Amino acid sequence: MGVPSSVEAQQAGSGREGAHMVEMQRRRLLLAMQELAGEVGLGDATVGAVCKRSRVSRRTFYELFEDREDCFLAAFEDTLEQIAESVLPAYEGETRTRRAHGTQRSRSWRERIRASLEALLVLFDEQPSLARLCVLETPKGGRAVLARRRELLSTLAATVDEGRAEARAGPGPPTLTAEGAVGGVLAVIHARLLQPDSGSLVELTPALTGMIVLPYLGLAASQREQERPVTVPNGAGPANNGKHAAHVPADPFRDMPIRVTYRTARVLAVIAAHPGASNRKIGDGAGASDQGQVSKLLKRLAQAGMIENQGPGNETGEPNAWKLTPRGQAIHTALGTGTS
Repeated sequence: MGVPSSVEAQQAGSGREGAHMVEMQRRRLLLAMQELAGEVGLGDATVGAVCKRSRVSRRTFYELFEDREDCFLAAFEDTLEQIAESVLPAYEGETRTRRAHGTQRSRSWRERIRASLEALLVLFDEQPSLARLCVLETPKGGRAVLARRRELLSTLAATVDEGRAEARAGPGPPTLTAEGAVGGVLAVIHARLLQPDSGSLVELTPALTGMIVLPYLGLAASQREQERPVTVPNGAGPANNGKHAAHVPADPFRDMPIRVTYRTARVLAVIAAHPGASNRKIGDGAGASDQGQVSKLLKRLAQAGMIENQGPGNETGEPNAWKLTPRGQAIHTALGTGTS
């Protein structure tokens, strides 16, 4: 194969930039839909409101989605991916080691149920709009959203039904019990979300776990779960009302003073991959040869609160050392832009 000409290389780069721009616009629309549906409800999350919040044109909206329902379904799927990133590791977890004999055993169904439920409620406390979208707004969706919701509830019920294998006597309760348990948990969370001043969701972990295990493991096991304290990561849960010390809005693009372009996304990706990178390293990694333009862009990103300089900088003649702020990291994660 021959070496591509400069024109071919430029066209290839232009194609990649166009694809990234489309993906950025799609991500902004999904984030706007997630936030609006959680804040004001699906009924008021109109196409116009979503476009206004995301600062993406209606024309682009309809190039990416058939209608509002299509966008809401995509936002729901995206939300489920976010939940899976928190809940699945908690459910799968690690095996426990018995100190006396140095042997390992897999975590029990009860332990996995509690760990995943706690992780879910911590996430819901941290991102209440996400919780409201999943629990309050999806039942108001159209046929495709309701079908996806039924599929999800069926999967959750099947996971709960695994408790029959650990039932102390006989085959355990009927399979319908699992559906009732999932429905009961959703009903409790639903009621709590309608009364946001009634406390954090993660505080419900002991009671909800006890409710789930009761028909499978009996009253004693249920009571033990209700007496176990909640263990949540630092900076999450009721200790600080479910908010991180450095709070980032559900839609990190909201109220941004600058446009997030393809070049911006590339610069953020380089800094994310190389914290402490200098202006020159960032320019090289982002494919920008004009260091003056790179310096101007970095200054604008710093003023927008997306990056911060940890180096001494030009005042001492030493290179800058840039890193992402929490908001910059949230935008980078939302864009999903690599450096390759």
